[in-house]
Amino acid sequence: MNTANKLTMLRLLMIPVFLIVLYLGFEGSTYVALGIFILASITDFADGHIARSRGMITDFGKFMDPLADKVLVMAALLWFTERGLIPAWATLIVLVREFAVTALRLLAVDSGRVIAAGLSGKIKTVLTILGIAVLFLPVGETVVMVCVWMIVLITVFSGAEYFVKNKDVISWTK
Repeated sequence: MNTANKLTMLRLLMIPVFLIVLYLGFEGSTYVALGIFILASITDFADGHIARSRGMITDFGKFMDPLADKVLVMAALLWFTERGLIPAWATLIVLVREFAVTALRLLAVDSGRVIAAGLSGKIKTVLTILGIAVLFLPVGETVVMVCVWMIVLITVFSGAEYFVKNKDVISWTK
C-alpha cells in the first residue's frame, strides 16, 4: 500500500476515534475532536498531493479517498445536527448532494468516462471543512448560521455544476 493510500486509511481510522471523543463528552472533548478533525482533514490534502505528485493514483485511492472525505464530513454534520447546532435540512442537502454526485459518477463509469473532482468540488471541500472547524468553537449564533449557509450554498452550487457539466451522462432513453 503506497503512502497516499496509507493516509486515506489513517483518515478512515480517525473517524471512529473522532466520534468516540465527541460522544464521551469529557471536559475539552470538542477541542480534542476538533484536533482530530483537522488532522484527518490534513491527511485528505496530503494524500491527494502525494498521489498526484508521485504518480501514486490507484483504484483504491480513487474509491476510498472520496468515501473517507464524505464519511468524515457527514459524521461531523450529523453530530452537530443531533446537538441542534445545524438544522437537519442543511445536513440533508449535503447528504443528498453527495449521493447524487456519486450516482452521476457511477453512471459516467458505466459510459466509460471518469468524472474527476472539479474546482467547485474542491472549493466545497475546503469551505465545508473550514465551516465545520469553526462550528467546534464557541461562536455566536450569527457565525453558526453563516457557516451553515456557506456549507449549504457551496454544496448546492458545486452539485449543480457537476450535473450541468456532465448532463450528457444522464440519458433517460438508455
